[in-house]
Amino acid sequence: MVERNRIEPAVDTAGEIAAFIAANLPVAPVPGIPEIRLHGAHAGSNLRRVVEQRSRLSPYWAYQWAGGAVLARHLLDRPETVQGRTVLDLGTGSGLVAIAAAKAGAGKVMAADIDAHAIAATRLNAILNDVTVETLLADLTTEEPPSVDVLLVGDLFYERRLSRRVTTFLDRCLAAGITVLVGDPGRTHLPRRRLKTIAEYHVTDFGAAGAATPATVFAFIPES
Repeated sequence: MVERNRIEPAVDTAGEIAAFIAANLPVAPVPGIPEIRLHGAHAGSNLRRVVEQRSRLSPYWAYQWAGGAVLARHLLDRPETVQGRTVLDLGTGSGLVAIAAAKAGAGKVMAADIDAHAIAATRLNAILNDVTVETLLADLTTEEPPSVDVLLVGDLFYERRLSRRVTTFLDRCLAAGITVLVGDPGRTHLPRRRLKTIAEYHVTDFGAAGAATPATVFAFIPES
């Protein structure tokens, strides 16, 4: 992989981020996925301070999104999907999908995100769930395909430019022989003609006030 796309936070900053998460985001089971517990945001988490003082990025990592939840549920229900394989969770957020892959018996699990807060949360959550996840603070969409068997993509099609960039990267991954699985509740910019339905579940989505949301696990397929 191309090292220029790595993002390296200062060591003291990384420690401060982890301390903030541990102090302000309480641990709870993921709705519909009781096998996994995560640090998660609540009304008093003061995430506005994170954006204003620590990061220019929205704290999406602090919430469970339907695309990640549906992938996590599917991996735990169908562990043969990743069992013994090398797996990468792209845009990991809280690490939910990566942790599910590890619990399902993946041989090696990596989790990538562009937000140092997401990486810190993933590390804390992996320890909390007694699994090993290798974290990468990097924008992998600008790089060559990773050396993995399975690429997991949960909820990365919520914005047009991001969707295009991710889709181009997924095409490179397919060409390299990587199996690509996508979890999504049907966001506006989902590349539907490139997807084949594998499974459907009702899961909790960020902003849905606890209501069950239908979401789908897809295989990303070549252009026809």
